[in-house]
Amino acid sequence: MRPLSRFLLLLVPLLVTQPALAAELLGRVVAIQDGDTLTLLTPERRQVRVRLYGIDAPESRQPYGTRARQELSDLAFNRQARVLVEDTDRYGRTVGRVWVGSTDVNAALVCRGAAWVYRQYNRDPGLPPLEAEARTTRRGL
Repeated sequence: MRPLSRFLLLLVPLLVTQPALAAELLGRVVAIQDGDTLTLLTPERRQVRVRLYGIDAPESRQPYGTRARQELSDLAFNRQARVLVEDTDRYGRTVGRVWVGSTDVNAALVCRGAAWVYRQYNRDPGLPPLEAEARTTRRGL
């Protein structure tokens, strides 16, 4: 057996059994751009613009845009947050799931009716039922 083949035989089981490590950012939320985008200040003093994964909210100048921005601010502004990074969007923003303490901010915004599920990109099966419940009870949007 060639050395490369032997190496691959040893490596493949490790890759299959080890879970993929997702990137995680920690920091304080220092700005809210709109209902689905915030800025995180990391301990290294780096500002990271974060687009909330799986949701979409009205832009600030659209109907309910100011209210959606306020809801995100109420949940996250000036608080310590943890971002589970999912991707980077075409504008260079980090796309991620935001947690403040035990609160999943993305889900909370949908539950409050401050954001919709972004069906084109969402892979979280837990978000659509939250949106349906918000619609049924006529919360928010």
